Amino acid sequence: MTDAPSMRKLFRMWWPLAASWLLMSFEGPAIALVLARLAHPEISLAAYGGLILPLCFLIEAPVVMLLSASTALSRDFQSYRVMRRFMHGLSAGLTLLHAVVAFTPVYYLVARGLIGAPEEIIEPSRIGMMLTLPWTWAIAYRRFNQGVLIRSGLSLAVGTGTMVRLSTELAVLGTAWIVGTIPGAAVAAATLCLGVVAEAFYAKFRVGPVRKELPIPPPGTPPLTQRGLLSFYIPLSLTSVLLFAANPLVSAAVSRMPEAISSLAVWPVVNSVSFIVRSFGVGFSEVVIAVIERPGAVRQLRRFGIVISAVSFAVFAVLAMPPLATPIYGTVVGLKPELVSLLAKYLWLLAPLPLLAVAQSYCQGAILHGRRTRSVTEAVFVFLFATSAMLVAGVLWGGVVGLPVGMAALVLGETLRTGWLWLRSRAIRRELWSSSQPTTLGSDASYPVL
Repeated sequence: MTDAPSMRKLFRMWWPLAASWLLMSFEGPAIALVLARLAHPEISLAAYGGLILPLCFLIEAPVVMLLSASTALSRDFQSYRVMRRFMHGLSAGLTLLHAVVAFTPVYYLVARGLIGAPEEIIEPSRIGMMLTLPWTWAIAYRRFNQGVLIRSGLSLAVGTGTMVRLSTELAVLGTAWIVGTIPGAAVAAATLCLGVVAEAFYAKFRVGPVRKELPIPPPGTPPLTQRGLLSFYIPLSLTSVLLFAANPLVSAAVSRMPEAISSLAVWPVVNSVSFIVRSFGVGFSEVVIAVIERPGAVRQLRRFGIVISAVSFAVFAVLAMPPLATPIYGTVVGLKPELVSLLAKYLWLLAPLPLLAVAQSYCQGAILHGRRTRSVTEAVFVFLFATSAMLVAGVLWGGVVGLPVGMAALVLGETLRTGWLWLRSRAIRRELWSSSQPTTLGSDASYPVL
C-alpha cells in the first residue's frame, strides 16, 4: 500500500486489539470480586496479588513479546514454521522452570528467602502455583498465533478470543462462588489457567485457515533463520523479563513496609485499574508495527495516539474519582471499607500511566520497525533501576505504607522508560518522516518530528 492510513483504517485495526486488552482488564476485578466473598478474603487476595501473579508473570515473561515478534516477522510460511518451532522450545523450557518452582523446595527459597512474603500467604500461594503449570505454554501459543492473525488483517479474532477467555473465567468463578468452599487462591489460579488455555485453543482454531494461505517466500528473499530470530527476539524477551521482575520486587518491598497484608490485598485491584487505563495504549502497539512504514503514517499515528490518550485518561479520571470509590471498589469489587479507603487515598498516583502507555507503543513500534530491539531493553533497564531505587528507599525509610511507595515507584520507572524510548526512536521516526510522500495528505516535510 502507498497511501497513508486514514484515521478510520487505524480505528478499525486498533479497536479489536484495545477491546481485547480492555476485556482482559476485567479479569482481575472479577477474580477479586469472588475472592472477597469467599473465606479468608484478605489472605486469598494477598496470595493472588503478592505471590501467584508476580511469579507466574515472571516465568512467562520471555514469551510475552511473541505477539509483537509474530506480527512483525510472520510474513510467509517459512517464517511461520521457524517461529513456531522456537515458540514450542521456549515454552517447554519455561514450563519446566515453573514445575521446579511450584513442586520442589525451591518455592520456599523464593517465597520466604527472596520475596519475604508474609507467612500466612505462602502455602495458599503454592497451591496456586501448582494449578497454573500450563499457563506459560498456553500464553505463548495464543500470542504467537494472534500475531499471525493480526499480520493477516484479522485483529477482530483477537478480541473474540479474549471473549472466549473471559467467558471461561466467569464460568469458573461462578462455579466457585456457588460451591463456596474452595480456597480463594486455588480459585484464582484455576480461573487464570483455564481462561488462557481456552483462548489458546480458540487461536489455534482461527489460525488454521490463515496458516494454509501464508505465501511461499519469493526466490532470492533471505529466509528467516533461527539465528536471525534470536538476534531479534532475545532483546525483546529480556525486556519482558525485566519488566515482570518489577512485580516480585514490589511484593518483596511492600512485604517489608507498614500495613503489608492490606497493601498486598489491594495490589491486584491496583494492577487491574492500571491494566484498564493502559489497555487503550497497549492495543496501539501492534497497529504501529503494522503500518508505520507506510508513507504519511507517522503523522496519522501521532494524531490517532493523541485521541487514544484523551480517551484513556478520561476513563482513569472516572475510576479515580473519590465519590465512586465505594460503589466501584466496595460494592462491586467487594473490598472491605478499610481497603477501599486505602485504595482511594492513593489511586491518583497512577494518573500518568494512560498517557505513557500510548507514547511507549508509538516509540516502541518505530524501534521494532527499525530492528533496533536493543533500545527497548535499554529502556527497561532504566525502568528497573528507577523502580528499584524508590522501592529500596521506601524500605529503608520504613515510615510510610507500602502501597503508595509501590505505585509511585512503578510510575517513576514508566516515565523514565518512556523518555528513553522517545530518545532512541527519534532517528527512526525522523527517517520515516523524511522518506514519506503521502498521497492523501500532501507534503509534510516541514512538519516537526516529535
